[in-house]
Amino acid sequence: MQHNPLPSTMRAMVFEGAGRRLLLKQLPLPIAGPGQVLIKVIACGVCRTDLHIVDGDLTKPKLPLIPGHEIVGRIVTGSGSLQPGDLVGVPWPGYTCGHCRYCRKGKENLCENGLFTGYTMDGGYAEYTVANEAYCLPLPEMYGNPSGAPLLCAGLIGYRAYSMTGAGSTGSNAPERLGLYGFGAAAHILIQIAVHQGLKVYAFTRDGDTQTQDFARELGAAWAGDSSAAPPEPMDAAIIFAPVGELVPKALQHTDKGGCVICGGIHMSDIPGFPYVLLWEERLLRSVANLTRKDGCEFLALAPMVPVRTETNVFPLEEANEALEALRSGKFQGAAALLM
Repeated sequence: MQHNPLPSTMRAMVFEGAGRRLLLKQLPLPIAGPGQVLIKVIACGVCRTDLHIVDGDLTKPKLPLIPGHEIVGRIVTGSGSLQPGDLVGVPWPGYTCGHCRYCRKGKENLCENGLFTGYTMDGGYAEYTVANEAYCLPLPEMYGNPSGAPLLCAGLIGYRAYSMTGAGSTGSNAPERLGLYGFGAAAHILIQIAVHQGLKVYAFTRDGDTQTQDFARELGAAWAGDSSAAPPEPMDAAIIFAPVGELVPKALQHTDKGGCVICGGIHMSDIPGFPYVLLWEERLLRSVANLTRKDGCEFLALAPMVPVRTETNVFPLEEANEALEALRSGKFQGAAALLM
């Protein structure tokens, strides 16, 4: 088989500081080091976490930085079990040390020395990227296109939050009624799994966003309404994807005894004070931090069985700024991805 020679440079969108537009640059092709792989990027998702980085909510990015942590691509130069041509996804976790107290407990998502794709490591807003082989997830071929990109963060974080509610388990504590606050990229993936597994889903959107409420009902929501509204009955669990702290007491108010509210974002506005009675009766409030490779393997095995299909709005690489602004202003349903 003949292989085309690799280029010496690549196009990439580069972030140079909070509040600045990304710049399209021609950069040298990155070089894979020991234990790393060079990946030709097919598509990269545009995630709300990317917004938090460019807006300065997340304050410690590598600079200059190539953002993007929902990468779909093919291996160019392999390492370990990965060979040229293999289809992989590269998620937010890019490295964990394996020896800190959290890694030793199997909680690599809390690693004290972790590095993160598109934040403290260069990511996928580029034609090529380098990643650590151990943190690349094999992807089913059906997701070797822009539709697979949202699975790598929106899907994975959503799945970890979903698992924290006990959903998908066979125990008596598994929820039957699940609320989703913020019906964007993560929720539109997660609802497909929840409905597939027999849960009744209540979808909460920005007040007055009837278009997104219709979209949620099309995907199987038993009820869809404004975030300020009450669901038709108490929920066993709720997941908050919208970065809006005032939704926390609202979700607790409508969660049944012994239920849980999971905060699924990496950043959220301040949570206002609320009366203890909303938390009493053994309600649980917790956050999700990053994800583990185990989460990735479980979710990517489940997704084709549903099968999960994403509503993905595609932008060319050079329109990354426009994609971020469209995400910020809620101009599309589902998710967004850059196509190389």
